[in-house]
Amino acid sequence: MEPSENTTSNHAPNSTGAEGSWEISDKTRLCRFLCYGSEGEIYTAREQGRVATETAGALLSLLQEGRGAEAVEEAKRFAQGGRAVRPGPALFALALCSQHSELKTRQAAFKALREVCRDPAHLFSFVQYKKELKEGMKCGIWGRALRKAVSDWYNEQDPLSLAAAVTRCKQREGWSHQDLLRLSHTKPATEAVALISKYVTKGWKEVQAAYADKEKSEEVVKVLSYLEVVEKVKHSCDEVEVSGLIEEHKLEREQLLTDHLRSKQVWSALLKEISLHSILKILGKMTSNKLLEPRSAETQTICERLQNESSLKKANIHPFSILLASENYKRGQGFQGKTKWEADGSILKAMDWAFYTSFQNVEPVGKRFVVAVDVGTSLTSIVPGTAISTAVAAAAITMIFARTESNTQVLAFSEGAVVPCSLSADMSLAEVTAELVKFPSGSTDCTLPVTWATENGKSVDMFIILTNNPLWTFTASPLDSLKKHRHASGTDSKLVMCGLTSIGHAIADTEDRGLLSICGFDLGAFSVIRNLALDLI
Repeated sequence: MEPSENTTSNHAPNSTGAEGSWEISDKTRLCRFLCYGSEGEIYTAREQGRVATETAGALLSLLQEGRGAEAVEEAKRFAQGGRAVRPGPALFALALCSQHSELKTRQAAFKALREVCRDPAHLFSFVQYKKELKEGMKCGIWGRALRKAVSDWYNEQDPLSLAAAVTRCKQREGWSHQDLLRLSHTKPATEAVALISKYVTKGWKEVQAAYADKEKSEEVVKVLSYLEVVEKVKHSCDEVEVSGLIEEHKLEREQLLTDHLRSKQVWSALLKEISLHSILKILGKMTSNKLLEPRSAETQTICERLQNESSLKKANIHPFSILLASENYKRGQGFQGKTKWEADGSILKAMDWAFYTSFQNVEPVGKRFVVAVDVGTSLTSIVPGTAISTAVAAAAITMIFARTESNTQVLAFSEGAVVPCSLSADMSLAEVTAELVKFPSGSTDCTLPVTWATENGKSVDMFIILTNNPLWTFTASPLDSLKKHRHASGTDSKLVMCGLTSIGHAIADTEDRGLLSICGFDLGAFSVIRNLALDLI
């Protein structure tokens, strides 16, 4: 099977496993940084540390070599292609490139601003990164190029979309739209953008006064009507009125007052349009606040949306994301604070249906996978930062690859033994979990699956090892085992070691780009595995 998307490999093709062909280049380090915020071979799940120049050595090297424009293109690819685990690294890279001494690099960075900063939160982060990079320098950040780039960001937006954006995300990172419009000296390109700029900087009353007797274009009328609705909601205590405005104008939660969010009627209106991603995040809180009660209209709406195949496909929700939300909801309490709730059975049933249906949202890579589960240690512990056991996590990860990649071999290994597992497409998560944990436990040797594939003449593109052992042990070096398989099979094989309970240690200190470690596990880990399989990191 061919890869399912057009990609540009960052490495020269090689099928011999020859020495030197697996060295990690600056380009590869940059792509790892853009993917998960680190140039190293370790991805730590749920790590939200803020990036800085200390973690971007490869980017600095490329800038010194005059390859800044190339770095900007990579930042665009990762930001636009859904390859990045989080947006911060690409925004930081763009900010660093935008103040490099080479004119070509600066121009490329500012030109890419609109494409990389897709919403106001990204724009605010970009400006904040520029401020942090300039700290200690005498010069400020608001030069002509930044002023023009920020002005273009506002002027090139669809006016109605811009009106929604500035009322939904008003400020982040210590910056507001008022700050950016003032400091960039933005000259509105159209009357509609001028209206929005006046609203942001001067307020609604000034807008009303300025446009009361003024002849208005159709576009201005639409924007004015929309802002009028937003203002009406801000000053209304009438639940019926607010609910009607939400439904008619598709207003979002961020545009409402805190008091509005205590109303069931308001939530009934919101739940018809709010994204499924947002619903999964706030199910527990809504249940705790009695906004969701058994057999209520609100509960029924959520169940209907979770069990709507087209809605799931449109939202492009990953099955692992649904599983994490479901296990957390089933847990009945948050990870922080004292929020508690009693999970609703109908919602749990709908989430279970959504989990299996959302497998259709996973785009296959088209590679030959071996997913090997280490049953040498107990799989009863919890994946850090989640409510999911390592046994269920391993089963879910295995199912996702087995169901979406046509060439996947599942193995269970322990105490020197490797057992192939046959998983049928109709098996439930509980059945797969039971299948994996039925084998007797013993010592752990995470090179066994690689050795098994080599000895049995299997050609494998990607080995994914799932282990619960905090101290990984090997009879041989993982790299040596992988090299032997590359040589024997003539395949550019790669290995990902997933320590499901690990908090930050690697397989080994290696300079081979075909090896990565994942500590813990989250949705971002799937992006990391996909990128490695496609030679993107």
